[in-house]
Amino acid sequence: MARKPPTSDPIQDAPDVHPPQQAAAGLPAIGHTLGIAQQQMGLRRTALTLLKVNQKDGFDCPGCAWPEPGKRHRAEFCENGAKAVAEEATLRRVTPEFFDTHPVSELARRSGYWLGQQGRLTQPMYLAEGADHYVPVPWEQAFNIIAEELTSLASPDEAVFYTSGRTSNEAAFVYQLFAREFGTNNLPDCSNMCHESSGSALSETIGIGKGSVLLEDLYHADLIIVAGQNPGTNHPRMLSALEKAKSHGAKIVSINPLPEAGLQRFKNPQTARGLATGTPLADAFLQIRIGGDQALFRALNQLLLEAEDASPGSALDRTFIDQHTHGFDEFAATARTTDWNDVLHATGLARHDIEKLLGMTLRAKNIIVCWAMGLTQHKHAVPTIKEVVNYLLLRGNIGRPGAGVCPVRGHSNVQGDRTMGIFERPAPAFLDALEKEFGFAPPREHGLDVVRSIRALRDGRAKVFFAVGGNFVAATPDTHVTEDAMRRARLTVHVSTKLNRSHVVTGARALILPTLGRTEKDIQATGEQFVTVEDSMGMVHASRGTLEPADTQLLSETAIICRLARAVLGPDSVIPWHEFETDYDLIRDRISRVVPGFGDFNTKARRPAGFTLPHAPRDERRFPTSTGKANFTAAALEYPHVPEGRLLLQTLRSHDQFNTTIYGLDDRYRGIKGGRRVVLVHPDDAAAAGLADGTYADLISEWTDGTERRAEAFRVVHYPTPRGCAAAYYPETNVLVPLDHTADTSNTPATKSIIIRLEPAHESARDQEHPVTAPVTT
Repeated sequence: MARKPPTSDPIQDAPDVHPPQQAAAGLPAIGHTLGIAQQQMGLRRTALTLLKVNQKDGFDCPGCAWPEPGKRHRAEFCENGAKAVAEEATLRRVTPEFFDTHPVSELARRSGYWLGQQGRLTQPMYLAEGADHYVPVPWEQAFNIIAEELTSLASPDEAVFYTSGRTSNEAAFVYQLFAREFGTNNLPDCSNMCHESSGSALSETIGIGKGSVLLEDLYHADLIIVAGQNPGTNHPRMLSALEKAKSHGAKIVSINPLPEAGLQRFKNPQTARGLATGTPLADAFLQIRIGGDQALFRALNQLLLEAEDASPGSALDRTFIDQHTHGFDEFAATARTTDWNDVLHATGLARHDIEKLLGMTLRAKNIIVCWAMGLTQHKHAVPTIKEVVNYLLLRGNIGRPGAGVCPVRGHSNVQGDRTMGIFERPAPAFLDALEKEFGFAPPREHGLDVVRSIRALRDGRAKVFFAVGGNFVAATPDTHVTEDAMRRARLTVHVSTKLNRSHVVTGARALILPTLGRTEKDIQATGEQFVTVEDSMGMVHASRGTLEPADTQLLSETAIICRLARAVLGPDSVIPWHEFETDYDLIRDRISRVVPGFGDFNTKARRPAGFTLPHAPRDERRFPTSTGKANFTAAALEYPHVPEGRLLLQTLRSHDQFNTTIYGLDDRYRGIKGGRRVVLVHPDDAAAAGLADGTYADLISEWTDGTERRAEAFRVVHYPTPRGCAAAYYPETNVLVPLDHTADTSNTPATKSIIIRLEPAHESARDQEHPVTAPVTT
């Protein structure tokens, strides 16, 4: 039987702390998975639901975007995927009576964990100007409220249309279509906060902003480098792929500031050997200082050039370089001047550690580099990823089986949303295709990304904020600034399955529009519908919900957007919104004529295993860049410079967390139980600050303009981090990230490199309740 949601908000800054674990998954993962699933869904619903996750006749996991193998296990899900499914398929409900009991002023003091645990939203809810309670409203009235605000704007660019990565391809396509017929390219999305740096770097260097490998390539690789990524928590099914790659002879290198249990040993819960002993995955662990990855790959590239000088033909693929690349000479000249004092200071590594990786590189024919937020969320993230590309180009490791770039997406369809046109800077060719297909002139001026949207709301240049999915307030940087900006809006609207922080930090008026989840049947006038998603490796496949909807009043995301478009654009719209709502095949027909690679979409979408999108560098060794070739780059070497007595903080997830969704208060692999307000610090750095293990500290970030931001009362945990580095969970520490602290070119918030100092916490502050995204800012 499912348990009722918690009525009290647990203290989150008094955890039990144990030594970090050195293995991931195994029996504890099975027990934890079944425990959470039973709490949320009950036994029977758990069995019915989990056995349909990532199956060809089931639904795509609403968690990460790791691809499915061709031959699928009956239990094709991981621990965190099961948590995501359980949260969506929960039997808990948030009804109008809940909002009648709990005013917004009270809910704003609750933690994100408590809010999310209340269950599924069931009816459209409206917060009138000056009111403190949401009240239920009919769908038609909700759409009329939105239409009233949107049509009264002085310009369409005063509206912001955000989306998270859980939105299907069909919903994403009609969403961007509505925004552009309305007249704006203000389409920020969660890519702006995660892999925008990857897209920026890869578009310039190889001509397409996506990874170049398929799942099968991992099984043919000789060397797999996992940099700035924790697959044990963030992409657990990747561990199975790494285990298989290792059985085929691959060497695996982990490059990360923190030792991660999943890469130390993986206890595959689907095999007897896995449960008994597990498999050591990483052949080498380079414990790099935060932000030192560009320096590491630059040093490797210098060493490769020197190895080629010493023995021509032994280190570089000169044929590939001459035929398929541009800019080698300038790159090589810059790489040869690399100062090893800078390298060793930036990385915190010994030279022999880097030379060991060089040896593994020289012995490997096929190399894949995987990465995630540890590389993308720094000021110098884009040149870092370009240096990774340089490393692969030197030995011809792009455009052949078993080799390539592998940015690992952390949300189920974030890559598909971008493919469907959710982008504030659309390509002219995409807009041309829209205009040809639909007969209206889409706007050409670039719109607002996430950071620029917050600035526009803060400055009064944006007045309506509409979000499909996500938890914008909790996910974004500079919490105090962001929340103040949202409160300046005339109207905020969130299409959501569950309650979160963004619903209680509102504009003058606010709406919550409840929607179907991935797990639920989507029945429209023409019958049962399905949607499609794209995984991290450019595979597109169908997703079909199997559960009855949580409430009869729920609408699908696609239906919500189509009805909104009809209310706002009226009968003069050139787009058949009603037909799109009733039959998603009609949407896919249009996508097939607009988006490259989606020809005959409806036929291919019905294939049991889906289909692969074309990728010119991978498929043809053709690079659609400005030079027509893969581009070497020669950027200046950058890394964070931390003043004496300060630390460099990275924000990260706990194991009981998916993005801003908090499943529980444990981080099993790191030894944290029953709390989230912790800061992981090297014992010597803690001692230098006068902080014993178990004491409490305030985290104060220091910005270049002299301003400071404070997050109070974090338990100090002595932890094996590199000297000078620290780590803490987001969204609790988003308050420390200045809005202007972003990556060059991509404008991604640089949440992995924040300069902080630690001060002993005052007992009075220690005793106060700390909502999950509302620490004090000074």
